[in-house]
Amino acid sequence: MAAATTTLTLPSLSSSSSLSPPNPSVQTSLSLSSKTLPKSHFPYSHSHSVSLSNPPKPFLLASAAKSPISDFFSGEYSDDKPREECGVVGIYGDPEASRLCYLALHALQHRGQEGAGIVSVNENVLQSVTGVGLVSEVFSEAKLDQLPGDSAIGHVRYSTAGSSMLKNVQPFVAGYRFGSVGVAHNGNLVNYRSLRAKLEDTGSIFNTSSDTEVVLHLIAISKHRPFLLRIVDACEQLEGAYSMVFITEDKLVAVRDPFGFRPLVMGRRSNGAVVFASETCALDLIEATYEREVFPGEVVVVDKNGIQSLCLMAHPQPKSCIFEHIYFALPNSVVYGRSVYESRRKFGEILATEAPVDCDVVIAVPDSGVVAALGYAAKAGVAFQQGLIRSHYVGRTFIEPSQKIRDFGVKLKLSPVRAVLEGKRVVVVDDSIVRGTTSSKIVRLLKEAGAKEVHMRIACPPIIGSCYYGVDTPSSEELISNRMSVEEIREFIGSDSLAFLPFDSLKKLLGSESPNYCYACFSGNYPVEPREIKVKRVGDFVDDGLNGSLESIDGGWVQANRNQNLDNHPTVEKVGGI
Repeated sequence: MAAATTTLTLPSLSSSSSLSPPNPSVQTSLSLSSKTLPKSHFPYSHSHSVSLSNPPKPFLLASAAKSPISDFFSGEYSDDKPREECGVVGIYGDPEASRLCYLALHALQHRGQEGAGIVSVNENVLQSVTGVGLVSEVFSEAKLDQLPGDSAIGHVRYSTAGSSMLKNVQPFVAGYRFGSVGVAHNGNLVNYRSLRAKLEDTGSIFNTSSDTEVVLHLIAISKHRPFLLRIVDACEQLEGAYSMVFITEDKLVAVRDPFGFRPLVMGRRSNGAVVFASETCALDLIEATYEREVFPGEVVVVDKNGIQSLCLMAHPQPKSCIFEHIYFALPNSVVYGRSVYESRRKFGEILATEAPVDCDVVIAVPDSGVVAALGYAAKAGVAFQQGLIRSHYVGRTFIEPSQKIRDFGVKLKLSPVRAVLEGKRVVVVDDSIVRGTTSSKIVRLLKEAGAKEVHMRIACPPIIGSCYYGVDTPSSEELISNRMSVEEIREFIGSDSLAFLPFDSLKKLLGSESPNYCYACFSGNYPVEPREIKVKRVGDFVDDGLNGSLESIDGGWVQANRNQNLDNHPTVEKVGGI
């Protein structure tokens, strides 16, 4: 598929103007024995938060010398998993910043496959190339030649399909009265609707349905002159999840929300270039050394004077997304200071200990179930084998024969190995069950290949709640664990047995760090409650090019039930589908 790309001419952005986006012309008995990277402690107490009425002088920490394949296929395999919304990267101080950004986005491709973009700075001018598709489809040698400069930011995204989806491909770039700014955002703002309404009341015009555009408007109308304090001013009005990188003519800025919902790490190349990325796997590819996480509630500014760090605001206890370790992040990444590989291996070991079953072979649903299956097999003393082979070459479109093939979408992606399965009692390990539709087809596929018994083991607790913090999950009514008991799910998918990773065992594994994670999808307890009667669907509206009042895009919103409470924690409930 040809990628739609553009080089952006900077518009003006003020309180009465619009953003012009790219225009198409622990420690416990079960503690992790992982090799972890060193973690620093945030060097500010709550009393050191930035007060905009009397801003302190910045404290100098250091001186720096998924694809839209078809409606039929959608839901068969890909759409029966939660999907991460996006990945971000920022690079400062390298003459090949855009090319390194391009490579880092390749490493983060699993976080979003629908669009990609890079903004670089050259001679005080922000230049942008964005497009719909995979990183390799959007960028070419010629496109990267249009992005000179020694600093750049990049973004990969997942979004809903739509003819005008390019409108919402990031990074966004805009001009305001004191200069130009680009932003790439990973997360989801739960108060987006009220912020947008407030801005529209004062004359702001919106060109996209992305909550990221709100951030640029808030920066533009801030009364503070220094760019750093404009960011602080804007972020103090945001609620929800945001890990963002900003770029200006002379600065690279990284920001993480006070709860630290989404990951953001910092590293450095041997030439001194500073790198920010959603995962450490991006640092590895471009030979940057991991230094630390961007702390929850922190603003990190990189410019010619070095690196400055400010506490954005008094931050509560972190609530980092546990699903990064279960599914989203690559196994070779270190997220929140823990090896993702070791986490998943431990999940499998716990399943083997707490939900054993007599079996002849252990297999995985590739790719995300592989590491947990290895842990299960090692603990159970049973051989791990490749009973399912995943095709990595399924195109973005396909033609189905007129004679319908049952479970066609799954069969395109997964092929059973009869020599491994025939006559065997099989344990199959997967990372999660969302709607249950894919699991039922996988069980049927294995039994048709001759498996004598199929025992399903799921390396996470049952998912009962939707996410509002940057993960695309179905409505609660579509989540099978919210509607059925474990036994009812087992009957639905047709397996001989079924077991999930016990929630208490997961928290025990995390040990003293357990309170620092968000478990809303397992418990229904939401750290940040949407303060609006309606909440934005994760992702963009189906027609993401709509303009006008909020009422005209009401189809992009779903009711939030604010009457439920669980253990005295605020909860919300989605109704309606994605």
